[in-house]
Amino acid sequence: MTSARDPWLDNAKLALVTLVVIGHAWTLLPDNARDSHLYDFLYVWHVPAFVLVTGYLSKSFDYSPGRLWLLVRTVAVPYLIFECALALFRTYVGGERLQDLFADPHWPLWYLTALFCWRLLTPALRAIPAALAVAAAVSVVLGAVAPTTLDLARVVGFLPFFAMGLLATPERLALLPPPLARILAVPVLALIWLLTAHTDSFASTGWLYYRSTYADLGVGDLHGMVLRACLLGLGAAGALAFLALVPPIRTRLTGLGEMTLVVYLCHGFFVLGARYAGYETWTAAHPLLGLLVTTAAAIGVVLLLAWQPVSRVLRHLVDPLGYAQRRVRHAVELTAVADQVDDTDRQPVDSRLRG
Repeated sequence: MTSARDPWLDNAKLALVTLVVIGHAWTLLPDNARDSHLYDFLYVWHVPAFVLVTGYLSKSFDYSPGRLWLLVRTVAVPYLIFECALALFRTYVGGERLQDLFADPHWPLWYLTALFCWRLLTPALRAIPAALAVAAAVSVVLGAVAPTTLDLARVVGFLPFFAMGLLATPERLALLPPPLARILAVPVLALIWLLTAHTDSFASTGWLYYRSTYADLGVGDLHGMVLRACLLGLGAAGALAFLALVPPIRTRLTGLGEMTLVVYLCHGFFVLGARYAGYETWTAAHPLLGLLVTTAAAIGVVLLLAWQPVSRVLRHLVDPLGYAQRRVRHAVELTAVADQVDDTDRQPVDSRLRG
């Protein structure tokens, strides 16, 4: 990692991708009150925070050929590769029967389709005032019914958080002094914890995925709009509270934040593999121990996948065209150096011939 990288961003990316893996691993736990509460508390704010940071890192996107090629290379191509890989894994290892390949993203690949769409919207969102852009995104979420193809409903559902991150600046994020922001973050997350203890009394977990219509969730339009607006507010507050707690200093783990995409794309094989191996039966028989072991194992998977000897290899699979470009560039540079050395070696001979 170079010194030009922002340690706060790398710390935030590592923490958030770890929470993503933990959240997915918690789907292997039994359906009891404690585990459901933990799951709902996490899902109120950790995906919004992940999307917000994604937006913050998307500021430089425009429609230049280089940016568009980078979008295809680092988002569209990995989607195709891992859609096939997960389909093969689920079919031949899990024995599942799949349909709508590519049109219905395999969990958790919906995020790549969302990222692709959000990046394409970036220039338009940045062209209007920040408050208006966020308000427009919220109004779309509250009123629109998006198709399920490519999980576009979730693309629309999480759009306000992407707009918040895209339009955030260091000055806007620092409206509250960091010490005060950290102090306020704790009661905000505590309040969300208390509210999610009663989630099922006013909203099912399905609301937190931002992909179902109000009719599917069993409420009318007005009720749905109010409830979704409240969840958007809780998600934004929780995301900002968590990000306020992220340390801005470099630690021994900070460099692992560079490998967020590798961890995100590869961790699903571990979670699905555990499910196919019957791990859910064990967690059902050992609820508390299962929670502790599953959480620790999820953190271990993150550290393993982000570990440089492993991530260096997996990065070639995640970005094969980038790897090919680097190899070609390296070969061209070696050829240029060899030509220079060859020219230097011939120069004295050429001088004698001219003499």
